[in-house]
Amino acid sequence: MGKNKLAHFAELKTFHNVVEAPGHEWYTQAHPVKGNWRTTVFANSNPLVLELGCGKGEYTVGLARKFHGKNFIGVDIKGARMWRGAKTTVEENLSNAAFLRTRIDFITAFFGANEVDEIWLTFSDPQPLEAKARKRLTSPLFMERYKKIMKTGGIVHVKTDSDILYHYTLEQIAAYGYALLVESNDLYHATISKFDADTREILEIRTHYENIFLKQGKTIKYIKFSI
Repeated sequence: MGKNKLAHFAELKTFHNVVEAPGHEWYTQAHPVKGNWRTTVFANSNPLVLELGCGKGEYTVGLARKFHGKNFIGVDIKGARMWRGAKTTVEENLSNAAFLRTRIDFITAFFGANEVDEIWLTFSDPQPLEAKARKRLTSPLFMERYKKIMKTGGIVHVKTDSDILYHYTLEQIAAYGYALLVESNDLYHATISKFDADTREILEIRTHYENIFLKQGKTIKYIKFSI
């Protein structure tokens, strides 16, 4: 492991807005923060929004800057990447942003029933092999986990450059009767007027990899649905 990664891991432990719990014990027990994010981390009753597989936390940070009336939590297992987003929130004193270092598989150990209002899936691994479809973050396996922690009518956002994940997610929405709210197979060339105000706001937030995809001529897809 490089010196920078070691330094980032060490600094991550000093940030007040980071919860680290990467171990497998969270398959069998609840973490103390479960059900208590608003009281122990944010000290308010605002809506709770997760970015699952947050990477560097660019969306967590971007959303926290724009929507001060919501609390945002970036979740990822890779602490060296997460360090960038966590450090930015500390530097900018973004009190409505926090980070959780763990595997998404353990998500129900960290959030209680009805605790989460929205989930963002930004450029998740599309798992292109059909044999691994269950690992897609919009598969029934993961959707059942989200249902255990989300409020009734909770919102899921999917942003991707993958045709596979885009069409697969639409199939899941139709199969399970979720409410499709916004959908575009070419987000930045769509008719903006068809989007709600919040969707128009998020068009300005672009991750590092998203900008690379756009320069490569890839189209960005977006889906917003309610469960």
